[in-house]
Amino acid sequence: MRMPLFAMSIGAFGIGTAEFVIMGILPQMAASSGVSLAEAGLAVSAYAIGVVLGAPLLTVATTRVPRKPLMIGLLAWFTVANLVTAVSPNFETLLASRFFAGLPHGAFFGAAAVVGASLVSYERRARAISGIMSGLTIATIVGVPVSALLIGQFSWRWIFAAVAVLGLVAAAAIWVTVPDTRGVIVPTKASDEIRAIRSKRVLLPLVTGAVGFGGMFACYTYLTPILEEVTGLNAVAIAITLAVFGVGMTIGNVFGGHVADKAPIQGLFASFTTIATVLLMMFFTMSNPALAIGGVFLMALSSSLVGPIMQRLLLDGAHAAPSLASSLHHAAFNLANANGAWLGGLALSAGLSLTAPILVGVGLALAGLALSFPLARAHAETAVPAMTTAELVKAS
Repeated sequence: MRMPLFAMSIGAFGIGTAEFVIMGILPQMAASSGVSLAEAGLAVSAYAIGVVLGAPLLTVATTRVPRKPLMIGLLAWFTVANLVTAVSPNFETLLASRFFAGLPHGAFFGAAAVVGASLVSYERRARAISGIMSGLTIATIVGVPVSALLIGQFSWRWIFAAVAVLGLVAAAAIWVTVPDTRGVIVPTKASDEIRAIRSKRVLLPLVTGAVGFGGMFACYTYLTPILEEVTGLNAVAIAITLAVFGVGMTIGNVFGGHVADKAPIQGLFASFTTIATVLLMMFFTMSNPALAIGGVFLMALSSSLVGPIMQRLLLDGAHAAPSLASSLHHAAFNLANANGAWLGGLALSAGLSLTAPILVGVGLALAGLALSFPLARAHAETAVPAMTTAELVKAS
């Protein structure tokens, strides 16, 4: 079943590139659009808000649609929206296109997670999902650094045109390799999906992820100008540093899949504690290139552990109807994206130093750590027996 998982990871790669690439080209986009750096950060928030709204709405609206054609249709939507971004005549159109590009994000990953989990045994489902998500983290190794490196030779518009092509490639790969899941994954009712997310075993992971993961985004959104103006790196060094971030994300995502399958709660506490510690260290050391690059790697590594853990907790908490909960996982993390970018931008707009968003990140990570305590209690109090693969497929 490696090829279907790989095909879905191509979609994740395209979506991840669209989501994260703007961090590497933010100064150029701001300059060409005639807006400030803080205003340009709204393009990050616009995409994230699209994910937050689109994940629940599209998932509920498509509960009866077979997963394979659903994923292909969502990637077609994603492709068109990114083409509009590439040709947007003004900043307002750019913001609108970023919003519409974000709408299918969560629904795609929600469908892919359910399909991926149905293709493997129960005890390997978190690793299967992290394998799909590796496409997103690999985008931070390849897509974002290459874009940051090429921005001096090509307009940022060509980058979004390339992202649109990735969407088409992913749709074709899914069409060829992913099996028809009708009869394997039984469609759920919208009412069942909505009922499932009322549980505190679902709501608490969503809130915790939406708050705590914002710590990484508060820093990452403004990382390129920080590396340029505070650390003093040139374009090549910045691209390498962004690739280092991607390597950390990819390693953490793979490791996080194993942690999520074996000790999710302990891993969650360790992750948020490490994120806060690393960001605090970065605030004081960004003027040193070696320490700055090391801090970026550790920030990515510790942050990417959170995703697979939250996905596992959500699948456990909404095991009878996982599609909506799984898509809301991505909505929560993009709400963290929007919050981090927005709060970091507020710090800059207030006239604070360029590194002030890093301190905002420390606060958000500590808030995530605080929220992990009630989440851990809810997980312990309402734990359910592990489901067999057959039971999972039937429930899905």
